[in-house]
Amino acid sequence: MENHSLVAIVTLLALILYFMMGLRVGRARTTHNIVAPAISGHPDFERVFRVQANTLEWLPMFLVSLWLFAIYWNDRAAAVIGVIWIVGRILYMTSYSKDAATRGPGFGIQALATGVLLFGALGKIIYVAIHTGV
Repeated sequence: MENHSLVAIVTLLALILYFMMGLRVGRARTTHNIVAPAISGHPDFERVFRVQANTLEWLPMFLVSLWLFAIYWNDRAAAVIGVIWIVGRILYMTSYSKDAATRGPGFGIQALATGVLLFGALGKIIYVAIHTGV
């Protein structure tokens, strides 16, 4: 059985990043006096909130694709691509939090990383299924 320690670490790092984003939303609520369940008010709060929400929207696709890529291709390659995703999300977070118009590069990096994992896993799964008769 292949060891997937690297992908497990990347998974936990991605979740820690998401956890930190949640803490940033809580801090922004306090700073800008946005009382739950409100999700609008001060533009600084709204940008921090959208960063966390958008990350949540991408996490399922990223995490499932990350693990399937690791299982069907290689743990190390999946982990490297996963770290690229995390770097993209950090860039997205820092740029979007300052100015929503600057979020593009970070978004593009994480979307490309997710696409490589998703379509790489899908391609390999189809290849294995065809060549094993499953």
